[in-house]
Amino acid sequence: MKVVILAGGYGTRLSEYTETIPKPMVEVGGLPIIHHIMNRYAAFGFNDFVLALGYKADVLKDYFRSIPDLSEDDKDIHGSNDTLLVGKEAIDWRVRLADTGEGTFTGGRVGRLAQYLKDETFMLTYGDGLCDIPLDKLLEFHRSHGKLATISAVRPVARFGELKLHGEQVVSFQEKPQVTSSWINGGFFICEPKVIDLIQDDLTVWEREPLETLSHENELMAFKHKGFWQCMDTERDRDFLEELWVTVT
Repeated sequence: MKVVILAGGYGTRLSEYTETIPKPMVEVGGLPIIHHIMNRYAAFGFNDFVLALGYKADVLKDYFRSIPDLSEDDKDIHGSNDTLLVGKEAIDWRVRLADTGEGTFTGGRVGRLAQYLKDETFMLTYGDGLCDIPLDKLLEFHRSHGKLATISAVRPVARFGELKLHGEQVVSFQEKPQVTSSWINGGFFICEPKVIDLIQDDLTVWEREPLETLSHENELMAFKHKGFWQCMDTERDRDFLEELWVTVT
């Protein structure tokens, strides 16, 4: 199963770092946050990654090419995309680096990956959030309900997309509203390929039209996670994650 990571945004609220590197390359505990995210997926056996690149894409490409025991394959991929087989020992990842355009919005990036996702269920997340969601249970839940998409619902500070739930059914989705409930978008999704039909063009925002339509049509279910979740939206968030890393290691 492929894991799509949105790694192409400008990261303007973390400009202390992102003037020179893309947000997913900001380090926590000596490793880029995207490496931690991929480690989490790989720990559950999900190691086939598609990175949707944009802003400062070359920095991410250079990073993955620098990993020891890395080889390049699939040279038939058109444009500036590459597939890298990463780590024959400690890391066993397949990483496809897809340049989805610097100004493309989140939904548009997913739409540009349609040729890679084909007819398979896929996982989707952002390149700036860490959690201890049991990803095997997330997939088990998704397969149990038969809907088009699953969203992780978490309980941090109320600053992000608000979910209104009836049991485990998402009945409303609003991106960054004045929050009225305690469940928010945790950013770890599982989707059926049909969701790509809801993406109109590069300017489609995943958190708006696609998710709003899915919730309106009762095709979006929530996996409730009460454990650890933290995004890296600002320098304060990065410093918190760094302090947490030092504490637990």
